[in-house]
Amino acid sequence: MAERTFESLFIDIADRIATITINRPDKRNALNATVRREVVEALDALRDDAAVRVVVLTGAGDKAFIAGADIGEFAERTPVEQRAAMTGRRLFEEIAEYPKPTIAMINGIALGGGCEVALACDLRIAARSAKFGQPEIRLGIIPGGGGTQRLPRAVGFGRAMRMILTAEVIDAVEAERIGLIEWIVEDAELRERTRQVATTIASWSPLAVELAKTAVRAALEAPLSAGLATERELFVAAFASDDRREGVRAFLEKRPAEFTGR
Repeated sequence: MAERTFESLFIDIADRIATITINRPDKRNALNATVRREVVEALDALRDDAAVRVVVLTGAGDKAFIAGADIGEFAERTPVEQRAAMTGRRLFEEIAEYPKPTIAMINGIALGGGCEVALACDLRIAARSAKFGQPEIRLGIIPGGGGTQRLPRAVGFGRAMRMILTAEVIDAVEAERIGLIEWIVEDAELRERTRQVATTIASWSPLAVELAKTAVRAALEAPLSAGLATERELFVAAFASDDRREGVRAFLEKRPAEFTGR
């Protein structure tokens, strides 16, 4: 991607992995309008960058992934203003629908909108010190970034109700147990473990990875028969690709495949 400077985040690209770091440690990386806009802009810039195959999202420092929304920003909004703020291109949907695989590297608290950002990602890797919750009910509101929809899909109806209605904050061990995260690692190992996972994914065909993401997402949004039909069509699309031909040749020739995304 072309060099550019962001006000509230920075981007590092290495070994086909782009890491987007929200850089508001003094605010526990809370989501304000600038952060939301800039992350979407960063995702746009990385979308067509052939040098990037995996995107990692994280927060600056070692205390917070994303503490939630910036409450001070919306405290005085009218309902009309809040509705306007929730229209257009929303950060959570942009992440969830992103064609490249996304990994949340959760380095601390992930509350409210922070938990929702993690839920929007494809995979979640958390430090042992991480905490998770949807405590919006404490403020007289409800989750508004997909928490009421993605959380029950991830952990089940009852556990989602428990977290949302009680405002309970859970630790990383419990989050892994209920399926909210895929990996839990010691804090000092978080970055390296995330790099390992991202590197593995980046080694596969980027076309196949994108098609697999689309197929799995369909399982959450369509009846089984429709999902199976989608899977068949996407399988045929992958079968027709140069990457499929290269993958089969590499397997038969007992060598690593060199995927191009075509």
